[in-house]
Amino acid sequence: MHVPDGFINAPVSAVTGVVAAGAVAVSLRGARRELDEKTAPLAGLVAAFIFAVQMLNFPVAAGTSGHLLGGALAAILVGPYTGVLCVSVVLLMQGILFADGGLTALGVNITDMAITTTVVAYVLFRALVKVLPRTRRSVTVASFVAALVSVPAAALVFTAIYALGGTTDVPITKVLTAMVGVHVLIGIGEAVITALTVGAVIAVRPDLVHGARGLTAPLKLRVGGELVDAPAAAPAAARTRSTRKVWGFGIVTALLLAGFVSFYASASPDGLEKVAHDKGIDAKTTQHASSESPLADYSVKDIGDARLAGGLAGVIGVGVTVAVGSGVFWAVRRRRTDSAPERTPEAV
Repeated sequence: MHVPDGFINAPVSAVTGVVAAGAVAVSLRGARRELDEKTAPLAGLVAAFIFAVQMLNFPVAAGTSGHLLGGALAAILVGPYTGVLCVSVVLLMQGILFADGGLTALGVNITDMAITTTVVAYVLFRALVKVLPRTRRSVTVASFVAALVSVPAAALVFTAIYALGGTTDVPITKVLTAMVGVHVLIGIGEAVITALTVGAVIAVRPDLVHGARGLTAPLKLRVGGELVDAPAAAPAAARTRSTRKVWGFGIVTALLLAGFVSFYASASPDGLEKVAHDKGIDAKTTQHASSESPLADYSVKDIGDARLAGGLAGVIGVGVTVAVGSGVFWAVRRRRTDSAPERTPEAV
């Protein structure tokens, strides 16, 4: 659902840019409360993983493909504020390095793909886990539903933005029907990927899943004929466990997906591209400012072998995304540490 330059006029693009900048600023402050010494490096990994999986377009209908948006996955794994930042970092890297998503439309893309998907998914996820049994399976089920709904929600937001600032004269009802219809199908793929990923992390390290915190009912002990909560020893032990194995496995998986598996992704246009072409939304698309980038279109220029050129571009993208993302999240984490009030003997 990457919106290119020329779909939305300049005034509306500017407004969405302000909205996106404000949301990123709020998320930077909110992420200070979500990130700690364990989750800061993992947030960079989540951004890199989303970048890699977004390269894997899967077929959803005749001549149409889809790919992960990632807002639901990021919000559930590392928190909603950090999730907005994760997807925003991915969109920034894609726009600058790979000419994917217009630079003048960056505000539109962040508003649609980062903010909308993350907020909608996390609100629905939290509502579901409150009514479902307090189990790990419930987290996975809630992840599936939240991810599924987040994609057509993003399609609705794009349609609303197009209604306000579309550069072509296409009936809004046609855009709405086509966008929501195809993105409901794409949402199924998003839901499967999100649920499988969240379920896999919960099975190994539930303490690293932001959305699973506080869901496990405390262990009860019978003391003097009454049930009381057992001491919370498990969370304390979990805090001492290293995240290196999870980080290492995650980065290797992202590199394999982007560097190798992406070659076998569907070559069909994604949902927005297909709708834009069929309905004429793309009539005034302009050339991307980064079209001459050596990594444009996810292929390293001057390398004749398509498999090698695409795989190398994917590996570079994962590396750059994890480096930039980790740098941002470490800086946010450090800001939280530096701003924390110093504990005095009297306070202790």
